Formats: sequence, structure tokens, C-alpha cells
Amino acid sequence: MKYMGLDVGDKTIGVALSDALLITAQGIKTIMRTNIKKDTDEIINLIDENEVKKIIIGLPKNLNGTDSIQTEKVYSFKEKLENKLRSTGRSETELIFWDERYSTVIAQNILIEADVTRKKRKEVIDKMAAVVILQSYLDFSKNKPDSSI
Repeated sequence: MKYMGLDVGDKTIGVALSDALLITAQGIKTIMRTNIKKDTDEIINLIDENEVKKIIIGLPKNLNGTDSIQTEKVYSFKEKLENKLRSTGRSETELIFWDERYSTVIAQNILIEADVTRKKRKEVIDKMAAVVILQSYLDFSKNKPDSSI
């Protein structure tokens, strides 16, 4: 059993996976968005290949906590992914929103500290943001007394 983290953007979706013990997150892929059918099909293939039980979707709120235009797009994406999961007999896969404020900034700083070139950072930033989202969820879960998250 693994968890998946998603950083959903207009052009790409960064994807991360946890290890089986739900301790660490690793970036696995950046999906270049084409259309909702292909995007959700690719995610479902990853769910099946990796035995994913739960998907953590980064929710891009404004700094003051209010919804943005991008937040509305992510709500819509989650709804379409849930419908696709349900229609393909995978309704047991749980989808959860997770506050992603600062995730891209944190990911950018990690890549800069690792001395990753600017060109390479552009290629991996979404995948790294998905890692930050998933890792923060995993850390929160293991530090919560009731670890049924």
C-alpha cells in the first residue's frame, strides 16, 4: 500500500509516491497535461502499478487561505478523477486535499540547495512540489496521535 501526491497545474501534474511504510515521498513523474481523459488514465495506471490506497492532492489556496482561480480548477480536477475512479471500480481509492501553500517555493529552495541548474529545475519543479506535498502529509500523519489519516 502506498500514497500518491499530486501537484496539479494547468500544463503539468507533478506525481510523487510514498514508500510502502508511508515514511518517505519520492518524485516519480511529471505528466504533461493533454486532456482530462488522458490525464486521469495516466494517474489510474500509476495507481494500479503501485497499489495506491490514498491520493493527496495539493490545494493551491491564496496566502490568506481563500480560494483562487487555480483552487477552483483543482476542485474540478479532483471531482473528475473521483468520477473516473468510481466508473472504473476503484472507488476505494481515497482522495484528500492538502494545503500546498509554499510547496513550490520549498521545492525550488531544495533544488537550489542541491545545486540543480535552472534548466533542470524547470523540468523537475512540479514533481518536487508533489514530493513536498506528500511528505508534509506523511509527516503530519505519523506525528498525529490517531494515525488513521
